[in-house]
Amino acid sequence: MWRLPLDDDYMEMMKSNIADMVNAGPRYGGAVNAAMFLKEFAEDTPWVHLDIAGTAWMEEQKPWMAKGPSGIAVRTLVEFVRGWGA
Repeated sequence: MWRLPLDDDYMEMMKSNIADMVNAGPRYGGAVNAAMFLKEFAEDTPWVHLDIAGTAWMEEQKPWMAKGPSGIAVRTLVEFVRGWGA
């Protein structure tokens, strides 16, 4: 996990002629665009962006993981929350 660069330069890519802003980014840097989109609406509320869509589903079985929904970030999130209070 790491902080994404939430620079205002990314807002330029989210300008729209028909909406307040575009909820999509280019192929590369899409996680940053998604985080910038959330930032606009979260205001002072603490928030995180979990970019897990690409790892959410296993197309084929692996020796360490079954085919189907992966739950890939569940252990990481549990350990993160457990460590938060420490």
